[in-house]
Amino acid sequence: MKELGTDVQLLPNHTTPQKSDTYFSRKMKSNRQLVFCSLAVLAEERNPLECLDAFGATGIMGLQWAKHLRNAVRVTITDISDTCVKMIKENCELNNIRVDGGQRGPRGPDRAGAEAETTPIATVEVAKMDANVIMHLRSFDYIHLDPFGTAVNYLDAAFRNIRNLGIISITSTDTGSLYAKSPNVTLRHYGCHIVRTEYYKELAARMLVASVCRAAARCNKGIEVLLTVALEHFVLVVVRVLRGPSQADESAKKLRKLMHCQWCEARVFLKLGNMVDDTLPCDCHGSLPGKTAVQLGPLWSGPLFNTGFLRKMLSAAVRHSMDDIQPLVKTLICESEGTTLKSLVHGSSVLTSQAECGVVIKTLQSGDEARLADLTGKRKSGEESGNVLKKLKADASLEHPPFYYSIHRHSIRGMNMPKLNKFLQYLMEAGFRVSRTHFDPTGVRTDATLQQFKSVLTKYSVPTFTKAATSTQTSVSSENPA
Repeated sequence: MKELGTDVQLLPNHTTPQKSDTYFSRKMKSNRQLVFCSLAVLAEERNPLECLDAFGATGIMGLQWAKHLRNAVRVTITDISDTCVKMIKENCELNNIRVDGGQRGPRGPDRAGAEAETTPIATVEVAKMDANVIMHLRSFDYIHLDPFGTAVNYLDAAFRNIRNLGIISITSTDTGSLYAKSPNVTLRHYGCHIVRTEYYKELAARMLVASVCRAAARCNKGIEVLLTVALEHFVLVVVRVLRGPSQADESAKKLRKLMHCQWCEARVFLKLGNMVDDTLPCDCHGSLPGKTAVQLGPLWSGPLFNTGFLRKMLSAAVRHSMDDIQPLVKTLICESEGTTLKSLVHGSSVLTSQAECGVVIKTLQSGDEARLADLTGKRKSGEESGNVLKKLKADASLEHPPFYYSIHRHSIRGMNMPKLNKFLQYLMEAGFRVSRTHFDPTGVRTDATLQQFKSVLTKYSVPTFTKAATSTQTSVSSENPA
């Protein structure tokens, strides 16, 4: 099997993880490419990078890193299975990559004494070791966790030795618990109460980020979420690690409960503090019997994307000819900016600066001053500078709206909805921020409330005329000629 120029051998039962150690899924191709692009962006910022693929299986992900990024990365692939380690070494030979067993693992084939036919294009360290063990023993700049099922058992070890401003990517495939199919398992693994909602995929993503944030805080580290993707088979979260108790406290403040209406599916994050606030932006509690609201969470209430990082990922996808994920990354950029796909600007921009990608840690004031200097070419002082800084802070506070509404879920009975792209334009004309979302092909992410969303939808929906009604009108008109 060949993917992204990398050849791997597969066992006959590679599609059944219960029966095969060397599990491989072709459906996870987009996940592997997104992880690769995130690593490529980090490699542009600093290199060489110490990278860990903690669950190698066939080793295809680590081999892709080494084959395409070459000297910019030092790849370590580990797995607890002897069969997997043997398969990874064979796949290294297949791709002309030298195997280095390292000090703690079995040695790979030593070519020092024998003259090789071709010079290896890269070197990969392969070791038989538990993921928690190697993450406790060594420090890395980039860690990818992709276990079979939930990844919460490995988060504490991952954050223990990760270097400052390093990146951790987590792929969770336990969609049964993430997508509210098994609430008891969800509570056991993630410590969250959830129900099935129209925005269940984003709910799963925010629940996973909340678990990541708590694990980081236990190690006195904070996180910046760079990328969040939830598709049918997996949930992928990519975060940058920010060291220090203050960073941990700031991240922990973004963990909040969510108030959700079980009738109309209106939702709102509760404010910080211990005061009980059960107000929803709907009147279902007054017009319908019984209790209508439930508390979900705790969930991550902060942003799910970093626009500058996503733009760099798009450049990496174009550079490495990853045509499959380019539409997805473009949708993520629009989703993070709150814009439509037509307004997506390609090429370099101020959003791709290091400060926007979370590389440089500054206070809010110093960061805004730096952005002001970049935009104007000089530093301003006094009242003029203060006014511009206030505007920059106001723009920075306009984070992308949490959650989305499904246009089909809130359609009006007996009415034909407008086309989705037309509806986005109508919302923009009404003064709202709006974008599509990768979580749901019929979803609309907007800062409008549910009532405002429905009012615009009602305004531009047209009545449905059935054939029976049309024939009745025709017969009436024939009986009563004008």
